[in-house]
Amino acid sequence: MMIAGMYSFNGGRETIDSHFSNELAEVVQVINQVDSESCKTKVSKEKTMRGNLLYSPPRLNKAFKSEFIKLGWNSHKIICDYPTQYYVSGYTPSATPKNAFREMDFVKNAVGIEVQFGKYAFMVYNVCSKMTIFHNQSIIEVGIEIVPIKDFANQMSTGVSYFEQFVWDLEHRGVSDIDIPVLILGLAANETTDTSN
Repeated sequence: MMIAGMYSFNGGRETIDSHFSNELAEVVQVINQVDSESCKTKVSKEKTMRGNLLYSPPRLNKAFKSEFIKLGWNSHKIICDYPTQYYVSGYTPSATPKNAFREMDFVKNAVGIEVQFGKYAFMVYNVCSKMTIFHNQSIIEVGIEIVPIKDFANQMSTGVSYFEQFVWDLEHRGVSDIDIPVLILGLAANETTDTSN
């Protein structure tokens, strides 16, 4: 795969370049190692793309996980102890949530990474909520969000969000005092060369 877009949210690029350049180099290495064409395995059943061969987000996630683990990046969970004192008087829940957790895809040396080939809400949640929570728990200092660019997302099932939309919203949302530095990377599929000539 290749990096086709880069957006620095709240100084993410500058912070990572200055303090986490080794980790960024590993992220670039992982992206270059993932062969997107081997993940083009999903036969579409959608009306507008029936029979088309599409990129499979689960296959892409599996390929990224394999490459990140080789370099010592691991997922990290925070156990959620949900409060119960906010239920209103007269309400008694039938069950209290147990074994709940929040998980970051990959963490190493205070850098948190989320790989997102899914719905738009997950991208926003990752950057504007989850990364802040993990920062407040002293697990990460900066984040990297890996997402597809529009051309790549167009070759997946409908509903997959993309870099351009996400960047537009972040720019128009602005930065809050609780946001951490995050580098958003927009990915494109492998460039293929026609050797038939």
